[in-house]
Amino acid sequence: MPAKSRSFDFPIVGIGASAGGLAAIEAFFSGMAPGVDPGMAFVLVQHLDPDHKSLLTELIQRRTRMQVSEVTDGMVVQANRVYIIPPNRDMAFLNGTLQLLEPAAPRGHRLPIDFLFSSLALDQHQRAIGIVLSGTGSDGTQGVRAIKNEGGMVMVQTPGSSEFDGMPQSALATGLVDYELPPAEMAAQLVAYTAHAFGQLPHHISATEPLSENAMRKIFVLLRTQTGHDFSQYKPSTIFRRIERRMAVHQIDGIDGYVKYLQQTPLEVQALFNDLLIGVTNFFRDPEAFVTLEEKLIPKLFEGKPAGAAVRVWCTGCSTGEEAYSIAILMQERLESLRASYKVQVFATDIDSRAIAVARAGVYPASIADDITPERLARFFTVEPGGSAYRVHKGIRDLLVFSEQDVIKDPPFSKLDLISCRNLMIYLNAELQKKLISLFHYALQPGGILFLGTSETAGEQGDLFTVLERKAKIYQRKEDFQGEQRAALGRFLPPLVERDLTLVAGKTALSSKLSLRELTEQTLLQQVSAVAALVNGNGDILYLHGRTGMYLEPAPGAAGINNILKMAREGLRRDLTVALHKAASGRSTVRALGVRVRTNGHFTLVNLSVCPVVGGPDGALESPLFLVMLDKAADTKAAAPRTLPVPATLASGSEANAQIAELNEELQAKEEYLRATNEELETTNEELKSSNEEMQSVNEELQSTNEELETSKEEMQSINEELSTVNTELQTKVVDLSRANNDMNNLLAGTGIATVFVDHSLRIMRFTPAASGIINLILSDVGRPAAHIVNNLVGYTTLLVDVQAVLKTLVPKEAEVQTTDGKSYTLRILPYRTLDNVIEGAVITFVEVTEVKRSRDALKKANALLRLAVVVRDASDAITVQALDGRTIAWNPGAERLYGWTEAEALRMNVRTRLPQALQDMALAQIHQLSVAQTLAPYQTQRLTKDGRVLDVMLTATALLDEAGQMDAIATTERLIHS
Repeated sequence: MPAKSRSFDFPIVGIGASAGGLAAIEAFFSGMAPGVDPGMAFVLVQHLDPDHKSLLTELIQRRTRMQVSEVTDGMVVQANRVYIIPPNRDMAFLNGTLQLLEPAAPRGHRLPIDFLFSSLALDQHQRAIGIVLSGTGSDGTQGVRAIKNEGGMVMVQTPGSSEFDGMPQSALATGLVDYELPPAEMAAQLVAYTAHAFGQLPHHISATEPLSENAMRKIFVLLRTQTGHDFSQYKPSTIFRRIERRMAVHQIDGIDGYVKYLQQTPLEVQALFNDLLIGVTNFFRDPEAFVTLEEKLIPKLFEGKPAGAAVRVWCTGCSTGEEAYSIAILMQERLESLRASYKVQVFATDIDSRAIAVARAGVYPASIADDITPERLARFFTVEPGGSAYRVHKGIRDLLVFSEQDVIKDPPFSKLDLISCRNLMIYLNAELQKKLISLFHYALQPGGILFLGTSETAGEQGDLFTVLERKAKIYQRKEDFQGEQRAALGRFLPPLVERDLTLVAGKTALSSKLSLRELTEQTLLQQVSAVAALVNGNGDILYLHGRTGMYLEPAPGAAGINNILKMAREGLRRDLTVALHKAASGRSTVRALGVRVRTNGHFTLVNLSVCPVVGGPDGALESPLFLVMLDKAADTKAAAPRTLPVPATLASGSEANAQIAELNEELQAKEEYLRATNEELETTNEELKSSNEEMQSVNEELQSTNEELETSKEEMQSINEELSTVNTELQTKVVDLSRANNDMNNLLAGTGIATVFVDHSLRIMRFTPAASGIINLILSDVGRPAAHIVNNLVGYTTLLVDVQAVLKTLVPKEAEVQTTDGKSYTLRILPYRTLDNVIEGAVITFVEVTEVKRSRDALKKANALLRLAVVVRDASDAITVQALDGRTIAWNPGAERLYGWTEAEALRMNVRTRLPQALQDMALAQIHQLSVAQTLAPYQTQRLTKDGRVLDVMLTATALLDEAGQMDAIATTERLIHS
């Protein structure tokens, strides 16, 4: 037993898209109210390249707060989530889960959107919602029909907003679409619909409410006025359910409001009409009933019929033709088992012109294999290119004639052997059912068979039909009718309306009526005839002039259009028929003189003229008209009763001879007419046969060529859609990569770090502007080997060797280098790793550390001076430092003890203050000598103290150099010489 479908309390939205669909999908999800959960699940199918990894999940996730997932087999659907079909898979909705399947059809012939929509409709019924977006081809169209048949809702993107409008146009052509909107507006309308249809449901209509009854009457009038079909005798429950669904589509709460909307919106009347049509059917629906029909009833249809006889079948309410083809298959199988040949005709009719178009095409999806045995599928169907559909074999198709017909009002077929009316009467009320049963009795031959649906019966009409197979609902027409008089056939027909002469467009009804009289009078004046009738090519009288009673009389039967051939009195019809035929074929006036017409018990000689009517200068006739003129012949004595006395025997013999001669003459005229007609028909028939054979040959060639072109077109179309989808995704990715590239360039340029990217072959891949100052790079160097590029590094010649070592060992390397302009850099070489951890080259960075190096050197010097200062401070000798101009810049405690000045006092003094006057010139010479030798050997000299004493000291002088090696200060060590 199959698992029971999960019953969700939220709708499932299937979205189908192809070429140009990505932008539409993004617009759809972007149009949803932010921060609000829609309360439904979204299942997305797009035509994808089977060999290309899809980016849809990533791209759509940016547009919605809902979780977006690529489907895995058996995934359970949850509300407020988005599910994406993976590449190279078909996806079906089964028992509330998403099932993935290997595509059965080859690439170019797959219809994944139809596949999903159809399964979604069968599983979720009225909670199934289908949305068709941009794309080429017709994928999704059959799925739209399936969803609508199950009471679901359908949205389609407006063709004007679609990049490719093939799929939207095809879906719209079904006439089943509820909303036609741009993608950005769909989300709001979808939420409004689901809130009304599944949240606050509209007030249910009740047939017992007086206001509802009045409103329903208005709806029936609107339907009948616009479509010509009367639904007032359908079961109320059927009508109410369909109206409620249409009210939900437009968010209308009251029935009166919906009536007003219908009155203001003619398109809604057509939409309601489409919804009221029942289109659910299958091949060999109710298999047991068809087995009974095949084994017990169809053989009876051929019993007692001579070879070559016709077997006529009528399938009413055939929808898209599956049931009609099923019966035709059974008839063909029976024909093959018989030795004699018969002419089988299956008439299949339906009120829905769209369904009839599908039936005529005879092409059905591959899913029909579930309803037809493999043997019958192989014998009576051919596989369409790609294997996605089956076409009915020509031998079966030729048995059927499909036509649009309303069984309630249109005339039925007659002399039928079998009528199949299955699952139509269940939608009609009892009174109309009774009329249809009576109509079927009229249409069937004595002993004919009526085949009804499993929920239908012949009702109380037991006097019309007898039960043959109660379970299969098969009945046989009774030959002797004993019940009450049947309803006249005319009761099913629409009332006849006055038909006016049709003129070329531009003439009003009034002018066309006036032109009849004018044309008649004009021709009458030319011919000077007292009695005339204007008729069309069929002999229907359009206008009468004069007293016609002597020649025409009303035909028996129901009143309607008067036909001159039926009204012609005895003796006139034959000559009138011949004259009309000759006038129509020769387009010239035809005359017949001395025609004997029986009037009031005796014959009158009449001259007959039939003249083709030519339109006036202000209007040309669309159909041929003829003026029939009648007047008495000049010699009327021959027609008068004889009065001369003659012997009775002679009179009797003469009259008999005259009658025989008259009859012979009339018979000869008829034979000539029939012979001429027969020859003409034979000639026409031969011409038609020849033309038919030529056209059939041409048609077969064209059909073969068309099939080849169609196959190529479908393959190219599918590949084009896939490429378009991939191209759209790649364009989006290119934009993302461009943005990331710009961000990276600005980041690298902003940091000021010189960076060079090289590949495994040490070719330049990319570099930052700062790198141009270290390695002489320009934009055209990208792709060149790094060995060809000159760098400005000083004392570092192993750059490329170190890069190769890093690529080999994957161990980063760091070094400190200098450039020719004196700047210092920290060089780092690292492997270039992708997100997939693949090494594709190396990254070389130069971080400038010139200021850092200077600070580091200064710190080293300061540390050295600090250590020196400690030594100087603790020394017992006087140690001083003086600038080249003699200023004291250092003064240790030993100097303070030796000379008496404190450090603060000494730092404000010049060395000359401590020199005796006689020694000052010698001191300047010693400074010059020191600048050359940078140090002086200890020598004895004198210095003054604070209290004015002169001390003999041993002095050692050392030059202090700056970074350039130039002397910028002098350090002295002075020790007291004791006497």
